[in-house]
Amino acid sequence: MAGGSVARVRPADVQRVSVAECADRYAEMVRAKASTGALAPSSAEVYVRDVVTFAALAGADRVLDDLTGEDVDEVLLRFARKPDERRRRGARVAGAGGAPSQSAASQARFRRSVSAFFRHAVVAGWVQLNPMQVVTVRPKERGGLRAERRALTVEQAEGLLGAARDLVEAPGAGVVRRRPDQRTELRDGLVVLLLAAVGPRVSELTAANVEDFFVNGGTRYWRIFGKGGRTRDVPLPRPVAEVLDAYLAEGRVVLDRGREPKALLLSWRGRRLARGDVQGVIDRVLERVDAGRRRSVTPHGLRHTTATHLLAAATDMDAVRRVLGHADLSTLGRYRDELPGELEAAMRVHPLLGPVERRRGG
Repeated sequence: MAGGSVARVRPADVQRVSVAECADRYAEMVRAKASTGALAPSSAEVYVRDVVTFAALAGADRVLDDLTGEDVDEVLLRFARKPDERRRRGARVAGAGGAPSQSAASQARFRRSVSAFFRHAVVAGWVQLNPMQVVTVRPKERGGLRAERRALTVEQAEGLLGAARDLVEAPGAGVVRRRPDQRTELRDGLVVLLLAAVGPRVSELTAANVEDFFVNGGTRYWRIFGKGGRTRDVPLPRPVAEVLDAYLAEGRVVLDRGREPKALLLSWRGRRLARGDVQGVIDRVLERVDAGRRRSVTPHGLRHTTATHLLAAATDMDAVRRVLGHADLSTLGRYRDELPGELEAAMRVHPLLGPVERRRGG
């Protein structure tokens, strides 16, 4: 079913249902289809087995609608490393406990099962947005599931950030409105700058309140409330802090209708910006980027962009981990995308050969 048709049929009010309960309901639906002949019994067995595994890996007690693309990425990669007792003999790749990992075919099948589960979840009203739309883990021809490159190159990122700054510095330029109170340029520019510079999860961005931003020692910080009840205080780069101040002083006053007095990001109707609205903001800013440097990107892709370029600039890995809000360093591996030309650039400034070249020049 096409994405647009799903959006039209999904219920307006999303049910706060646990992962385990959704998996049980989905399994009942699959078995019912098998009993009527609409689905082969063998296929039904696979779907049920995979959704039960998904619930166990994702956390049975979590609310399904709270799962993000990042959470599903983690589940897919955990499944790929999960020992497969059926392949214990003669396997080259070993998982935990010495048993071989899942085969590439099993990994691809599991991802298809999870995708089918979430398509049903959208229609059933268990999730507002399908997290599979922003999942970065894809089945590869060889080697099973791998994270797909999502980070923008330097040129693409500079184009997007330049368009965001232009939008802030010249609000209203080239924009046609029917009403003067529908000014969202400052907000849109701030959204893109926060996503690209700090790399928050989209849920962390939309949940941000004005009171979460504070000044300490002359530096503006954002206290981000992340996964697992963890909080982190991230310093904002000066250009981002200046846009934030401008938005709070000028942009948000126009938008605020008093319905969400604490929310940082508001729609022109005065409501807290929803997760689904953020992609629309990015797309509007992308329209202002030169075609040669323009590439579609999701909020999760900008999170990858933040991690990739901080690490490429030799930023301390633990500092990057703390900026992104990861519990351990191992998670950074799937956020670090390869950039074109980075190996050549690294070798040009080789730490061992650089002094030799300077001595020869002297």
